[in-house]
Amino acid sequence: MNSIFNLEGKIALITGGAGVLGSRFAATLAQQGVIVGIVSQSLEKAENTVKNIEANGGQAFAVQANVLNKEELEKVKDQIVEKYGRLDILINAAGGNMPGATIQPDQAIYDMKSDDLQKVVDLNIIGTMLPTQVFAELFAKQKSGNIINISSASAQRPLTRVVGYSASKAAIDNFTQWMAVELAQKYGEGLRVNAISPGFFIGEQNRALLLTPEGKLTPRGEKIIDHTPMGRFGNPEDIDGALLFLCSDMSKFVTGTILKVDGGFAATSI
Repeated sequence: MNSIFNLEGKIALITGGAGVLGSRFAATLAQQGVIVGIVSQSLEKAENTVKNIEANGGQAFAVQANVLNKEELEKVKDQIVEKYGRLDILINAAGGNMPGATIQPDQAIYDMKSDDLQKVVDLNIIGTMLPTQVFAELFAKQKSGNIINISSASAQRPLTRVVGYSASKAAIDNFTQWMAVELAQKYGEGLRVNAISPGFFIGEQNRALLLTPEGKLTPRGEKIIDHTPMGRFGNPEDIDGALLFLCSDMSKFVTGTILKVDGGFAATSI
């Protein structure tokens, strides 16, 4: 059974790889012997992530690229092919939200900043579709490749306030399933596309929404915990199992799946 989970020597690329979840994905895969490419707009952040991985005995490399720039992504693909000859795993972890695309309790929907809404939609949807498009060409030629997108608890059950984020993450679920069918039917069972749907994990983008400056729960944070049967926010390591499962051959007959890692949030009603 151990060989089924063996990822030793595989090549993975993680967009948003210097972020909270992305860097955790990178560290987890590197511990399993995966050579990990860290894609970030900030080369400094990507290199810092690489240093942390190498300090723990892993192998990684930093790449500066904008996930909304197809030419830059094509260059990344060419660099990987030239150095490694292939790519095995693509994780689309780039994404996020902006305050201007969030509706405040005393704000009307028609007062939302359209520019910020567009940025959130572009980052989450186009920022996943473009890397997938670019590297799917390589996967099609290889007849193998594993794509993992990042969904959200707000995709399946729209959350108040985060309208742009919720709508764009719902699109990720649809795109994941569409691409799973497209690639498997045209290029064979060696190409898989799935998504991980995290529940609530504290990061820089949502910290102020969920925690006070003193570290206590905000009213919104309290509501979320009340609707999470396990009674807590997620820790980065809580996603490790789902990640390794989807990256490994243990899930070789799994495609088009949205795997929830949310402490039971999606299962809760009243």
